[in-house]
Amino acid sequence: MERAPEPHAGWTFLTNHSRVLATIAQDHTTRVRDIAARCRLTERAVQKIIADLEEGGYLTHVREGRSNVYRITSGTILRHPADAPATVAELLAVLVRHESSHAAPDAEARDQV
Repeated sequence: MERAPEPHAGWTFLTNHSRVLATIAQDHTTRVRDIAARCRLTERAVQKIIADLEEGGYLTHVREGRSNVYRITSGTILRHPADAPATVAELLAVLVRHESSHAAPDAEARDQV
């Protein structure tokens, strides 16, 4: 049974589409269930977002056995005119967490918070 995501009031910096895309960028074989848990969305919402991203040309998938393997079309230009000519690859470079980013923030970053 699908668990409802935790409620959130107010605005956020990232869209659900960017969260899903960043999650897929970290693991191209991730399951919809895992994306939903990480992004705190329902599986149905994730399926809709993946369909949107595929329809927009940002993502494709191939079936390998019982799993999907996703491919991000990194050269695709972001949709909003204010974001042009930024590409998906440039967005993901900012969003995707790399192993080195899990280290404690440096003193300067802490001072700015």
